[in-house]
Amino acid sequence: MAGKAFRKFLPLFDRVLVERCAAETVTKGGIMIPEKAQGKVLQATVVAVGSGGRGKNGEIQPVSVKVGEKVLLPEYGGTKIVLEDKDYYLFRDGDILGKYVD
Repeated sequence: MAGKAFRKFLPLFDRVLVERCAAETVTKGGIMIPEKAQGKVLQATVVAVGSGGRGKNGEIQPVSVKVGEKVLLPEYGGTKIVLEDKDYYLFRDGDILGKYVD
């Protein structure tokens, strides 16, 4: 089963392409947060997934997330990729900490 492609980019094996969500710029009380004070956004949306990695027995293990799901990322890691003037990040499936369930 082939992975889902994002425009002209398809991650290989167990890689997942994500787009980080926008950082909060205003608090609930209406106070503007300066850019330097904003923390790294750890929530992202899955944009494309690879077909899966090979297990110890040689069989392909599918990726645990699907396109469109919201996931929790580690604070550091991932490879930054610029596609069509937008920043995307490439993570291994095992590096993703969890996914949000509605």
